[in-house]
Amino acid sequence: MESYGETFREEAREVLGELEAALLELEKSPFDREIIGRVFRALHTLKGAGAMSGFNDIASFVHELETAFEEVRNGRLAVTRDLISLTLTARDRMTEMLESISSDRGCLPTEADGIIRSLRTMLAEAGLATQVEEGDRKSRIGGGEAVSYRLRFRPHPDIFRKGLNPLGLFRELEELGELKLQVDVEAVPPLDEIDPESCYLAWDGVLTTSAGIDAIRDVFIFVEEDSELSIEPIDAPRPQAECGPKSPVPPDFEPGGAPFEREAGAVPTIRVRSAKLDTLVDLIGELVTVQARLSQVAAARVDADLDAVSEEVERLTWELRDQVLNIRMLPIGTTFSRFDRLVRDLGEELGKDVVLTTEGAETELDKTVIERLSDPLVHLIRNCIDHGIEPSAARQAAGKPARGRVHLAARHSGPHVIIEVSDDGAGIDPQAIRERAVAMGLLAAEAELGDRELFSLVFHSGLSTASAVSSVSGRGVGMDVVKRAIDELRGGIDISSRPGEGSTFTLKLPLTLAIIDGLLVKIGGDFFIFPLAAVEECIELRQKDAEKADGRNLVDVRGEILPYIRLREQFAVASRPPAIEQIVLTETDGQRVGFVVDEVVGEHQTVIKALGRLYRDVEGISGATILGNGSVALILDLPELVQREESLACQGWK
Repeated sequence: MESYGETFREEAREVLGELEAALLELEKSPFDREIIGRVFRALHTLKGAGAMSGFNDIASFVHELETAFEEVRNGRLAVTRDLISLTLTARDRMTEMLESISSDRGCLPTEADGIIRSLRTMLAEAGLATQVEEGDRKSRIGGGEAVSYRLRFRPHPDIFRKGLNPLGLFRELEELGELKLQVDVEAVPPLDEIDPESCYLAWDGVLTTSAGIDAIRDVFIFVEEDSELSIEPIDAPRPQAECGPKSPVPPDFEPGGAPFEREAGAVPTIRVRSAKLDTLVDLIGELVTVQARLSQVAAARVDADLDAVSEEVERLTWELRDQVLNIRMLPIGTTFSRFDRLVRDLGEELGKDVVLTTEGAETELDKTVIERLSDPLVHLIRNCIDHGIEPSAARQAAGKPARGRVHLAARHSGPHVIIEVSDDGAGIDPQAIRERAVAMGLLAAEAELGDRELFSLVFHSGLSTASAVSSVSGRGVGMDVVKRAIDELRGGIDISSRPGEGSTFTLKLPLTLAIIDGLLVKIGGDFFIFPLAAVEECIELRQKDAEKADGRNLVDVRGEILPYIRLREQFAVASRPPAIEQIVLTETDGQRVGFVVDEVVGEHQTVIKALGRLYRDVEGISGATILGNGSVALILDLPELVQREESLACQGWK
């Protein structure tokens, strides 16, 4: 059952995601028939696929929901907040039921039965029957104009091995309208060559329905990618009355004919497991390393042919790298859409009227970054609603709309993605942060810090300005988790706020975590990598210029005084520095900081390798890479190096 249920489980998760999104939209626009149709199609698809895959417990549960939304679609049952809440709860139960397919937890009958009883009570209170009459086909498929469609379906030979039965598909099609089928047995082999677990059959047919081509495709949603399927409208719409048992098969219908070709402009897609993509990215990383070795060998020899081959391999490797990384890019809207439910439920729990708005949902980001970004965004949104958004009465007294707003925005900025989480609430009080930091011993009472520096203290573990601890926040746990997660993604986070107007959390993240453009530097006999996206320029540091600063690590760059950090001291490199060192100027956490190295080697295609358990907690290092000669270079964590230097400076000042 585990292998049989895997395909259904994967596809059903996507449909449940669409169901949740449609329900939340329907709550905002309860009379939008298009959204009602989306909800109904999602439920219908889950019911049909569940029955076809042998998971009748899910199918029967979804049938009860479909019954209720059939009445909504027919205008006999109103869309209310209670109905949406109950259906969202049912959606959560279905998610748990999906996970229990491969476990011994069962299908949560108690919770499911309670939802069914509540649905039937809603229908009874509206004066409606609790079941849709099976013979009322016109009600199920709608009363609009009917169209005839030519169908060609050849399932994958392994369809039986996946626990799927084509008969379930045809029963679903019969619910949509009048279906005529003819089986194609041309591919059936001789009896002594038949594999009893393989499917050799194909089907041609005509379906006359007013449900539309999308409803037909929904029936095949779980098998379409592995099967040969075509759905072609045959004629113009004609009155529903002409459809029925006597509907003739069109004269141009040829059973067993060639499949309908893809429409012009249609984009073919294929589903690939993410693990396979991860393996492919790992292989590309190895190829980049080998290519670097080849380039190094070619540079050491005087051989024009070898140089030409090396340059061509380098060009192809870079192009292949870019194409593979683009495959792993996903629109961040896939993450944004999950937070509608979070905002709705949290606002309800806290008694606050809050709406979520989004911008830039089409912005693409590596799937690995998206997966690891979800938890930090949850923490930020919860804090915006709990700490930032005021109750409706307080907002109206302050001249604000009664409904608060949390806004998620994303945009590209060079090799980074900028994500902003903002609210229009009360804002952050810097004085409250100062008082709390002083009380915790994090800050001297006489220290003079600007708002930006004070806001950064919010990320310190245990610091919270909440006046009371709630079930959502107030213990000072959460924002430090956010900072740690963003640092692990080699990103940065900044806070801006105005009292009474709201707060904005700005996240700056790399597009990918697999392969980056780096700047290779050398200190003594060791090599290090700077993320090239953070590098602004490189300048010389002469010994006499350093002496002019009277021991302070400051440098004058075209009239601007900038601090710098000596990496030789940070990593305790024992050799003597050269007479002329190099300063790599970077933009780190919104400030310009320099890092002193012995030598800048040049740009480097950096394949990121995780550090082992023994070195995982080493400060200032985020990973490692293998150079062309086989040696290892450490990848620098610039924000952590800056924080470490600031911490040491503060300790010395105290």
